[in-house]
Amino acid sequence: MAQFVITGCYTAAAMKGMIANPSDREAATRPLVEASGGKLLSYYVTTGESDFLMIVDTEDGSDTLAALIVAGASGTVSGLKTARAYTSAEFLTAQKKAAGIAAKFKPAG
Repeated sequence: MAQFVITGCYTAAAMKGMIANPSDREAATRPLVEASGGKLLSYYVTTGESDFLMIVDTEDGSDTLAALIVAGASGTVSGLKTARAYTSAEFLTAQKKAAGIAAKFKPAG
């Protein structure tokens, strides 16, 4: 399973809806993530550049992409950004692999 960090912003229409009918956005988002084959690990409302941050565990990045297409098409979120997150153990494995590859690489010049 791969983990992704997803951020985005609510549109004005979404915020109007949240004022008129307050709701738990984590609970509302979970079925979307699960329908795409993923698991919502964390959901945060944030300040600054984005309005929310989610950490999603999924088998494949295209599964996450499918859910983001649905969310974006709803017109209630914008500026969706996705970054693949790696555990410390995964990064250590990549470092070791890089050490073996580096000996075979000849840089330009």
